[in-house]
Amino acid sequence: MNGLAKKIAGVTVRRIRHDELAQIPGVWKAAGLPHRPSGRDSLTKLRSQRSKSPDLFLGAFASGRLVGVVIASDDGRKGWINRLAVVPDARGKGIGAALVKASENALRLRGHRLFCVLIETDKDTSKTLFEKMGYKHEREILYCTKRESESY
Repeated sequence: MNGLAKKIAGVTVRRIRHDELAQIPGVWKAAGLPHRPSGRDSLTKLRSQRSKSPDLFLGAFASGRLVGVVIASDDGRKGWINRLAVVPDARGKGIGAALVKASENALRLRGHRLFCVLIETDKDTSKTLFEKMGYKHEREILYCTKRESESY
């Protein structure tokens, strides 16, 4: 276990190893999180991103099974918490909060003190979790994207 690994209620939160990356889309699918397996969420893209920032790929494991995942990112100015998902049968045990805390800790080690998250408007459980953890809703921000491909 690395310095970021934590154990809660029979679940270990730690970095996701390279050989465990293929399990991530299954967690996203089980959790109902949309993903683009032919584009930005492809195994090739996940491997590339993890090779650059292995400390920011975190998972929650119960009996060796990946039951939760989060991918943090560092834009140089602030830390981002992305793609947080917990499979339905593991919810309500503090796993989401543990993954958020682990992400914040990993980003702190990179010198960040500002943490951000984007949440889809229909994800009330996620909104509630982040609000309980001290995140504030910035109502004056409008998020816009320009996609050169539907897979991104």
